[in-house]
Amino acid sequence: MLQQQAEMNKRPRKKFVTKRKILLFTMVTAVLLIIVKVYLDTNTFKVNKLQFYSNKIPVDKAVHILQITDVHNKVFGENNEALIQSIEDLNPDMIVLTGDLIDRKTTEFHHMLALVEELTSLQEHVFFVTGNHEWENPNKEGFLKGLEERGVKMLNNENSELTINQVKLNLVGIDDSSTNHDNVKEAFAGLNNDRYTILLSHSPTIVEKERSLAADLILSGHTHGGQVRLPLLGALVSPDEGLFPTYDKGTYSMHSNQFLYIDSGLGTSVAPIRFLNQAQMSMIRVSYGK
Repeated sequence: MLQQQAEMNKRPRKKFVTKRKILLFTMVTAVLLIIVKVYLDTNTFKVNKLQFYSNKIPVDKAVHILQITDVHNKVFGENNEALIQSIEDLNPDMIVLTGDLIDRKTTEFHHMLALVEELTSLQEHVFFVTGNHEWENPNKEGFLKGLEERGVKMLNNENSELTINQVKLNLVGIDDSSTNHDNVKEAFAGLNNDRYTILLSHSPTIVEKERSLAADLILSGHTHGGQVRLPLLGALVSPDEGLFPTYDKGTYSMHSNQFLYIDSGLGTSVAPIRFLNQAQMSMIRVSYGK
């Protein structure tokens, strides 16, 4: 009788130990999966493809724009070969660089200058606007000069008219607004509003700073999509907007056929990690539609 009672007393303990082992195994597995996800999101990239329509684009015509932003001196593969090969395969009609190619602490510009040299060899239409990290880098003048020397067209609060695939476009670029280097009035001076107009602005908060932007499409970066995102909640924090930002990544309909698109970028800043927010560049198609 006593022996049977002793055996019965042992059983609950055995079940408790088993449950503890299962819990421990589950926790360790979850941590390992998170580590793998962080590594992949940070060190591999994807191409986000999206479509916009406008009746300012001729029927049966389209323009393909590759947006690259917030690289922060990040390298994918040896000498960025993985990134360059992907860009070559995409074969865009133009490439726009919306700031923060380098970090404020970057002292060696070789990787980014080599990257833009490849870009300008693949595509003659490569445009650049500054981000806050360019402005905050003590050697920014040397870096910007290096971009120009490699054929990148700088848009410093100015606009350019161009024709691509028989489509007439306005491309407007403003210097970084988050560091107050923007001049919207100067950038839009002399613009022909009958043309489809794309505004390059590193910081998306320009839409709050300037309520009447004469642009059909605004392309921004800066936010990194929050860098770390949580299910349902999205981005936890974003520069300029703080906790749970309004504008973190993706497409926002502003007014009267105007759209803001925020690319979450390729690199990282502050913390060298991404989570549920894989590094990316964006392939944007603009064609006729109402």
